[in-house]
Amino acid sequence: MAHDLPALADQLLAAARAAGAESADVVAIGGTSLSIDVRGGRLEEAQRAEGLDLGLRVLIGRRQACVSASDTAPYVLAQMAERAVAMAREAPEDPFIGLAEAGQLSKVRDAEGLELSDPGPEPEPDALENAAREAEAAALAVEGVTQVQSSAAYGRRRIHLAASNGFSGGYDRTDRSLSCMAIAGEGLKMERDYDYDSRIFAEDLRGAVEIGSRAGARAVERMGARRPKTGAYPVLFDERISSSLIGHLVSASNGAMIARGSSWLRDRLGEQVLPEGLSLVEDPHRPRVPGSRPFDAEGLPTERRALVDGGVLTGWTLDLATARKLGMESTANASRGPSGPPSPSVSNLALTQGEASREDLMREMGSGLLVTSMIGSTINPNTGDYSRGASGFWVENGEIAYPVNEITVAGNLREFLRRMTPANDARTHLGRVVPSLLVEGLTLAGD
Repeated sequence: MAHDLPALADQLLAAARAAGAESADVVAIGGTSLSIDVRGGRLEEAQRAEGLDLGLRVLIGRRQACVSASDTAPYVLAQMAERAVAMAREAPEDPFIGLAEAGQLSKVRDAEGLELSDPGPEPEPDALENAAREAEAAALAVEGVTQVQSSAAYGRRRIHLAASNGFSGGYDRTDRSLSCMAIAGEGLKMERDYDYDSRIFAEDLRGAVEIGSRAGARAVERMGARRPKTGAYPVLFDERISSSLIGHLVSASNGAMIARGSSWLRDRLGEQVLPEGLSLVEDPHRPRVPGSRPFDAEGLPTERRALVDGGVLTGWTLDLATARKLGMESTANASRGPSGPPSPSVSNLALTQGEASREDLMREMGSGLLVTSMIGSTINPNTGDYSRGASGFWVENGEIAYPVNEITVAGNLREFLRRMTPANDARTHLGRVVPSLLVEGLTLAGD
């Protein structure tokens, strides 16, 4: 059953005012999800869910509280408001909280032009099951593959934000995904890998046979993995996992981390953090990209900005509260769910691509490690010390020699991010467009 989200948001705001709130905002999210899992040629699990989540934040002076519910009954909305007001009166004061001023609010109140929703009908469960079966069959057709699990999913969400400062806006999102995980080998010599695709529009999704075949081939390529010798080597982070490196930089430039003084970037504003010529750009207005959004969770207009420009760190990622703490202006990066207040978060990111292919960079590094998978994470947020488990392939004389696993890659983010070399292989439809990255002189812990 579809809900009138703007009307529900207005009812909650009215209930909050009646309960004694000085100001308030509401986030309402309603939607449908459908997922199908296939294993061994048989349907393993099928799920379909419809739901609604309402989140209310009330402010009384410099105190705030958040409550959430999934029931739309009028008495429930009234109870939500009363509970939130009672909680806010007991909450500690925070001099930096508060809604946006009217002049700060976005004039755009929908996602027209961003193509965030596929207008087509919800797929039938049989169609999703058939896609998962095709992917599984394609993976099993690869010699050496012994087990496969495939999943197909669809989701549609309606998001609406309203506040007592006059803001009211919302939009739809859809997503369609297909994934395949393959295992090669038997017993203690088993290796696994995967492939997947996720798109807003069904017509953009890669074919099931391609996804299954690639998952199977990747798993077989990992068979016979061993550990390389411990030492300092160049490391090439494959495009599948290279965005994790940029993710550490993005986390360290989050305004909440800076305000707490717990970031290795806290004293680096205006300094070089990436190689000269590399920029990291956030663009929340890219059509058909899941991270796009016309306004942030506080109703401010989003816009394209460079987090890093020509290698130089230009600013922090800020919502209203963290901006006030730091004496700055919000970058319209507020994000929130129904059960908590806004916090800073980035949307779509793109790192400058290089001119060389991944294979060119392999030849350039001669001997070293090509990382295709990572597990675990030990990152010191204050110093940037970095250590992660990794697996992939050992490269000799610029060519893949053999698969490797059970190794650790270590270094310091402050240092090695400034000596990266990007390839030209980033997938431009992703929310994080980051190519393969070659980093010199990391420490590998192996045999």
